[in-house]
Amino acid sequence: MTTAHSLAAADLTLTYGDRTIIDELDLTLAPGKITVIVGANGCGKSTLLRALARLLPPAAGSVMLDGEPIHARPTREVARVLGLLPQSPVAPEGIPVADLVGRGRHPHQRAFARWSSRDYEVVAEALAATGTAELADRSIDELSGGQRQRVWIAMALAQETDILLLDEPTTFLDVAHQVEVLDLLTDLRIARGTTIVMVLHDLNLAARYADELVAVKDGRVFAAGAPREMLTADLVEEVFGLPNQIAIDPVSGAPMVTPKGRHHVC
Repeated sequence: MTTAHSLAAADLTLTYGDRTIIDELDLTLAPGKITVIVGANGCGKSTLLRALARLLPPAAGSVMLDGEPIHARPTREVARVLGLLPQSPVAPEGIPVADLVGRGRHPHQRAFARWSSRDYEVVAEALAATGTAELADRSIDELSGGQRQRVWIAMALAQETDILLLDEPTTFLDVAHQVEVLDLLTDLRIARGTTIVMVLHDLNLAARYADELVAVKDGRVFAAGAPREMLTADLVEEVFGLPNQIAIDPVSGAPMVTPKGRHHVC
């Protein structure tokens, strides 16, 4: 099962004031695959994701959803197809977890309509999938950073979009929960054919979970492809300025980056 929807950037230029962040970037996202965007701090990863989600208008070029400029599509229509989990989402003060997750259903509901059995079912599934069902009645303000992050991911899942964009979805999570969340997103891709686009800082997690890896440098795509084909020691040093060695992850078979650092045991 693969989504029929497509998302691409064409000659995309993004600016903040007089500063160009993304410069004439071209990127076509593989439908039904997990694409992970990596790059050094400040290279434009989060800015690119915001533009793909229609939150940031381009200075030039365009973002195309199903072959049409995304800014020309009605907001509600886009929200049924494309969901975004930003890096620092903000919730209304005191909102219960179940209500926050339920907000993911808004694009699928008519104005003033009562919740359907499907709405309740999807929210329950999203809470269960993220291990947050026991938090449903608690205020979001009472939760730890890791618990909040899982609740936000549940809301994104409840939106049931064919394309899901996530900016650092493993932020605040310990290692076990990082793996659980990325396994969950992989399950979503397999079961529903969801196109998933993530920004991740951890190169080894990116290499393990990505079908396609996109390395951004100086506002442009420096390299893109399957991790086993494109992730090399030279690329990591060029993009991140990090001397390193590449080994093979004994669990996944993906490339594994080991930084050399200045103090290492020979």
